[in-house]
Amino acid sequence: MTTDFGVKIAPSILSADFARLGDHIRLVEDGGADIVHVDVMDGQFVPNITIGPPVVAAIRKITSLPLDCHLMVDQPERFIDDFADAGANMISVHPEATIHLHRTLAAIRGRDALAGVVLNPSTPLSSIEEVLGSIDYVLVMSVNPGFGGQKFIEHSLDKVRRLRSMIALRGYQIAIEIDGGIGMGNAGVVAEAGAELLVAGSAIFGDPDPKGAVGRLRRAALASFAA
Repeated sequence: MTTDFGVKIAPSILSADFARLGDHIRLVEDGGADIVHVDVMDGQFVPNITIGPPVVAAIRKITSLPLDCHLMVDQPERFIDDFADAGANMISVHPEATIHLHRTLAAIRGRDALAGVVLNPSTPLSSIEEVLGSIDYVLVMSVNPGFGGQKFIEHSLDKVRRLRSMIALRGYQIAIEIDGGIGMGNAGVVAEAGAELLVAGSAIFGDPDPKGAVGRLRRAALASFAA
């Protein structure tokens, strides 16, 4: 994989019907989704529990799309090999969750996966300054992590803009991902701010037509560039 994302859509399976997970993934893949976003929660770092490597391995069997695993877990370094073995192409971790962030990012890259760092709404950009050379993408959380369907936090737009400026100033090729409350109404402004990879759960899987929702979200994201 490369980090040449452009504007891409990553449906989050946290909002999918797990009884029909395979069908839902095939629908969004047919609709033109670029990446499948997988939220992994351990009930400790965030107040919820979701899925682990066995489910990721099962998803890997039914789609050729890149799998983007967001590890909302304590000591994520313990699980890098497990998720890489399961088929994860992208693995992101929180700086608050690991003492040795640089080592953890190196471990991710050592498994030929893209390495990401996640910034919670209250996590400052300064927390990643010393590891920018080890990052392939930054995931900006525009809600507090742990649950789907939350309202977009407006100051996330300014954070994305400042992050884009920081990356450009240092001359790195680092993609910006955004997750939380992304939908048709704000896809354009977050893309214009500098986010290249849009994670959307409810806006896609909460739509009666998930397949069509992927295309509509992409068009909404690109509309600001055409204006």
